[in-house]
Amino acid sequence: MKRAVVLLSGGLDSTTTLAIAEAEGSEIYALTFDYGQRHKTELESARRVAEKFNVKKHLVIKFDLRDIGGSSALTSDMEVPKSMKRGRGETERRRNEHVIPVPDSIPVTYVPARNTIFLSFALAWAETLEAEDIFIGANAVDYSGYPDCRPEFIKAFEDMANIATKVSVEGKLKFRIQAPLIKLTKAGIIKKGTELGVDYSLTWSCYDPVMEQNRDKGQYKPCMQCDSCRLRAKGFKEAGIKDLL
Repeated sequence: MKRAVVLLSGGLDSTTTLAIAEAEGSEIYALTFDYGQRHKTELESARRVAEKFNVKKHLVIKFDLRDIGGSSALTSDMEVPKSMKRGRGETERRRNEHVIPVPDSIPVTYVPARNTIFLSFALAWAETLEAEDIFIGANAVDYSGYPDCRPEFIKAFEDMANIATKVSVEGKLKFRIQAPLIKLTKAGIIKKGTELGVDYSLTWSCYDPVMEQNRDKGQYKPCMQCDSCRLRAKGFKEAGIKDLL
């Protein structure tokens, strides 16, 4: 059985990506990061998802990005914006023309070089495992506008991976950075995951969880106002599927 390293945040996209990797017959090694994010609730979701899929190994790596990512609302005390970013209508128009848009501005929830850092860890583990496939749930259609979620970034990292590792230089294997959701709408992602039996009630999307006592899944509930919450709600609505979170 071929091996695959899957970046698993506990969110909707990464969980769907894990389901796709499993459906392709891969033995799954899930990788999650506790990097000082304010939405730590996603770590518990990642644990539940990994257990549900019975992955071969779920590795949680802890380090603090707050020291170098303090300019982000996800790794600082900066307020998380509670409205959809401007330009979403233009993004929708361009999407309908099958063009991946380049965002006019990067939102404050962008964490400096986050996906580059995450993929670097994944690459090191994949080299050790001799796993050719690294899966990431990056999406460049219904997303917040992060530059490290675009096809250009995925291709560039794959090229780098194959000139920077011992196993690739020696010709033992060639790494593939798999981003199966990259050109899907959020509704398309949800439909795909539903077809694969994903239980989205296990996932978490909110950037700014709200404290709530006596909640059966923990002490927090989604704010329903941040960009991630709104994109999730929009996706379920367009997919015609009820969100059971």
